[in-house]
Formats: sequence, structure tokens, C-alpha cells
Amino acid sequence: MIEERVAAAVGRPVRSLRRIQTRGYAQAFHAITEFDDGSTAFVKAGAEDVTSEFLRQEIRFYEAVQGSFMPTLLGYDAGPPPLLVIEDLSAARWPPPWDASAVDAVRATLGAVWSTPAPSWVPPITEDREALVGGWAEIEGDPAPFLSLGAWSAGWLDECLPTLRAAAERAPIEGDALLHLDVRSDNLCLADRGAVLVDWNFVHLGNPDLDLAGWAASLHLEGGPPPHELLPDAGGLAAVLAGFFASRAGLPPPPTAPGVRAFQLAQARVAIPWALRELGLRSDT
Repeated sequence: MIEERVAAAVGRPVRSLRRIQTRGYAQAFHAITEFDDGSTAFVKAGAEDVTSEFLRQEIRFYEAVQGSFMPTLLGYDAGPPPLLVIEDLSAARWPPPWDASAVDAVRATLGAVWSTPAPSWVPPITEDREALVGGWAEIEGDPAPFLSLGAWSAGWLDECLPTLRAAAERAPIEGDALLHLDVRSDNLCLADRGAVLVDWNFVHLGNPDLDLAGWAASLHLEGGPPPHELLPDAGGLAAVLAGFFASRAGLPPPPTAPGVRAFQLAQARVAIPWALRELGLRSDT
């Protein structure tokens, strides 16, 4: 029983456990538990191999790092499947909507993340370079999934792809900053202590601008500033993100995140014009 595992992990009797739906895309188990003393916590458990591995990575990070920019760890059970119990942040404000103060709060929190010493096991982003910057190369090798989206023409792709690919592959991704690498509104909230980030399973070391670039498209989709205002003069990183989303949006949806392709297409529709603007390329209109 989940209730028994939660009680054992935290060391407190559980009064109730209520399963909830979150705005995330992975199909993990999520719930709010209430303890006998009236306090509450957020519970997450792996649902299958992919989400279980994500959760193991997240637990590893919670064991090693604490900070106001992340929820308080209350307990965990290594499983199987793994189970994590953290601070209940459901009373915080989860954007959108966005305003300047909310954007500034997230930027301040990211600054604290970037300056936090990383555990020795956190990998450099260069270990996953191809997965990050290789989107346009994948499209060049097989353009059919991208063109099947119907939003960009073959002629436009032939003209712009060489520049987009070269810019992405030259982009400055290296660095020593601790990166969250999955900054978007369903992974952050605004609490009394500032912005708090959740879902810590993708941490890497790299250029801090990667966190801003990764956030830029979804932020604009939700009424925030355009990407070039959040991160100016970043043609290479814009090309990286545009290729990342564009190369995935036309693929079959993964069974563990069936709604993610539509979101990737929406982000590509923001990131590609951003890259074109920064690189002086024409839009396909």
C-alpha cells in the first residue's frame, strides 16, 4: 500500500492519500497525503521503467542538495517502484499568468541554482551534446517527420537548415553552472520564499543561459516576454532549442508522455522564429 510506504518513509502516520493530476507530461503517480498531525505532503512514485528511473535520479539529487529553490525533502523509499515525499506546494501560485515580478523571481531563483555547488556525479552537458544540439542534423538525415507537421515547407528547410544546424552545433553550451534543464511553468511555483523548482531529474553542468533558453518558448506561449527579450543575442542557443523541439514534434508520441508532441510543436513555433530572427534568416510565410 502507498499509504504504508509513505508513513514508513516519513516516520509519521498517514490519515489520507488523495491522488491528483498534475500539468506535467510523464505518467507518474502523484498524490497529496495528510498526516495524523494535519500536515500535508506531495507524493510521487514511479509508474513504469522510464518514470521510475527519472525518480531515482531525482531522489539522488534531493539526497545531495538542499536549498530554498527546491521543495523540502521529507522522505523517500527506493522501491520498487521508487517513491518520493516532499513539501506540499499546492498553496503556492503556479503560473501562468506571468508578470514582470514573476519572471524576475524565477530568474533570481535560477541564479541561486547556478551558483550552488553541484554533486560530483552531476554530468557535464557535453556528455549529452548530440541529444541537445543534434536536432537539425536529425532533420537533415530524415526531414519527413518535421515536414509532416505542415508548418514549414521543404524549400524553406533546404534554404535555412545549413545555417540553423551550424549555429546549433557551435552554440556555447559548456559551463560549470548547476542546471535544472527543465524550466517551465508546470515545474515551478511562486512561494513566499521565492520561486521554487520541482522535477530535478535532468540536472547537468553547463552554460546557465541554457536554462533561460529552455524556458523561453514556453514562457512566451503563456503570455511572457518574447525569447529575444529574455535572452538577447543568443542565436546559437535559439537554434539549439528550435532544433530540439522541431526534430521531436513530428515523431510518434512516447507512451509514457502521450501529450508531449503537441507541446513540442507549440514550442517549435516560438523557437524557430526566434532563431531565424537572431540569425537573419527568412521566415516561411
